[in-house]
Amino acid sequence: MENKKRTDIYQSPLEGRYPSKEMLKIFSDDTKFSTWRRLWLDLASAEKELGKTEVTDEMLREMEAHLTDINYDVADAREKEVRHDVMAHVYAFGQQCPTAAGIIHWGATSMYVCDNTDIMNLYNACQLIKKRILGVISILKDSAMENKDICCLGFTHYQAAAPTTIGKRECLWIQDFLMALSTLEAAISQIKMLGCRGATGTSSTFMDIFDGDEEKVKALDSIIAQKHGFDVYPVSGQTYPRILDAIILNALQICGTAAYKMGADIRHMAHDKEVEEPFGKKQIGSSAMAYKRNPMRSERTCSLSLQAMVNSLSASIIAATQWLERSLDDSAGRRINIPNGFLATESALILAGNIVDGLILNHAIIRKHLEEELPFMVTENIIMEAVKKGGNRQELHEHIRQHSMAAGARVKQEGLDNDLLTRIADDPIFDMTIEEVREACVPQKLVGRAPQQVVEFIRDYVQPVLDSNKELLSEINTEVNV
Repeated sequence: MENKKRTDIYQSPLEGRYPSKEMLKIFSDDTKFSTWRRLWLDLASAEKELGKTEVTDEMLREMEAHLTDINYDVADAREKEVRHDVMAHVYAFGQQCPTAAGIIHWGATSMYVCDNTDIMNLYNACQLIKKRILGVISILKDSAMENKDICCLGFTHYQAAAPTTIGKRECLWIQDFLMALSTLEAAISQIKMLGCRGATGTSSTFMDIFDGDEEKVKALDSIIAQKHGFDVYPVSGQTYPRILDAIILNALQICGTAAYKMGADIRHMAHDKEVEEPFGKKQIGSSAMAYKRNPMRSERTCSLSLQAMVNSLSASIIAATQWLERSLDDSAGRRINIPNGFLATESALILAGNIVDGLILNHAIIRKHLEEELPFMVTENIIMEAVKKGGNRQELHEHIRQHSMAAGARVKQEGLDNDLLTRIADDPIFDMTIEEVREACVPQKLVGRAPQQVVEFIRDYVQPVLDSNKELLSEINTEVNV
């Protein structure tokens, strides 16, 4: 983990402790304000392309020369005077581009730069989340194939149930992440640019600029959007539809749900000592109990996932309360919830992949827990074998019920071993030797098609998704905080 810069003011833990540099850069001031400047250049360039001679090549060259060297001191000082961030940056940009100062932001409203920048940030952040999901799926896929034959006790209601395999359980997690990926991709497909439509989305200012030429006004939107590879929303008010934020943050909620489920399952397995998280040689698990190896990464995964899950509600409320063509109810909420939603989700996914990549299976404990419960699991199999020998199923069922109750009491009330198999072998009604009884307890005979399900699921559903996203997978940066 990188050293965190110490300051005398509060810093959000999501700013520097968990997420990647890539995600932090997307929501950085440099990205925001340099994109504003790029959009002002795009607008001026499009206006010139459509015949406005007021915009010259010299102006465009001047603007392009100052896209990234933002004079923050001038912008900050101006904002204190005018109390308007966009106009402060228009002024600051104009100070660096004196020739172009008069045409910067010509015909536009604040949302032209604010919303179109947000759209690009949303798209880029979604693409990074997509990479993270694919990374988790890829790691889980390898682990599931490696563990497809490792028999373990299954649980329903967190009570011992029919055996499964570790690999099959991991496939349940993969399926959740695949569904989260599909939800995210559907959200990404809804992303379009606002374009440049003026105060209430009617393009009235541009109708004035272009002397009522509707074709040129319509072309203005397309020219700007195509420079960034987007379509534009067919209609809008002053802003892009805020329901998009709800759609995207809901997708992040689903990602968080998948990560939380996996983290919680690993925490339960760690409680039973069946698995352990990666643990550094000098890592401290507890300040008081030196022996402890708490599942801290899984706990952080759940904590961060929870933030992504609850964060989504605000976007729906904001979208629902945008009065008519727009209101400013969205301002503070969006500034806080959109970046934090992405930072929390990415952080949870980074941790999830790291945990699985270094997960330690305690095979002896897994086998011990399975063997402790197996006698109860195989009672139906034993009944079937005894019926084949001529026994009466109803009588056999009653005998095995009584033996099960007695063996269970011995385990739970006296803390002794489960002796159900010996009780059955000693009961002449079953006509089975202890060897025959134990033969029914081979775990591999009790997991059904679990190993085959892993192979088929990976082959038919998981690998095709990974193959179709090879390029994104190759771009994943693994040098992140965990």
